[in-house]
Amino acid sequence: MILISVDVTKLEKGRFFKGKKGIYADLALIERPDDFGNDGFVAQSITKEERDAGEKGKIVGNWRTVSKNHGKPVTPKQPQPLEEQDDIPF
Repeated sequence: MILISVDVTKLEKGRFFKGKKGIYADLALIERPDDFGNDGFVAQSITKEERDAGEKGKIVGNWRTVSKNHGKPVTPKQPQPLEEQDDIPF
């Protein structure tokens, strides 16, 4: 199992797209371990043309693999209810 943590306020709304069942954002998992136990970071995907021009997607979070705990159950952090905020992008 992979756990992903994303700061949704960093997502660029202009890159959202409408699909059959909702509004989506493409994200990429980049494998780059850090000192905090994460296996890598999450970036918002960009177009091929942007990649060819040397641009990089905005980093919006991190991820870690939890299956490395030898199959022991993992309890993800429980989300805390948010008050209504204007800076959430949706």
